[in-house]
Amino acid sequence: MITVTTKAIVEVRKLMSQETTDGELSLRVGVKGGGCSGLSYVLDFVKETRPDDKIMEFDGMKVVMDPKSAIYLNGTELDFTDGLSGSGFTFNNPNAQRTCGCGSSFAM
Repeated sequence: MITVTTKAIVEVRKLMSQETTDGELSLRVGVKGGGCSGLSYVLDFVKETRPDDKIMEFDGMKVVMDPKSAIYLNGTELDFTDGLSGSGFTFNNPNAQRTCGCGSSFAM
């Protein structure tokens, strides 16, 4: 499956706390067609899971992923960087054969 760094968990929890919603949220991680390299990474907060979702837990935070995305993201590390060149979530995907300059899309 995937791994999520401590820095990413802290940032996700901070963002979740800013959401105004009833009930528990999970982080949905996935891929979709598009972007300059063919596939783009997707992060979203969801209240409900789908029957075929892969469900993981990292330090009490639930992460869900559809089976198709799991194929593309197997072995990926989700991290959060906060440096001089900007901040944001990064995907360290060992399966990506090519990535774009912005790091938000990839090809396999």
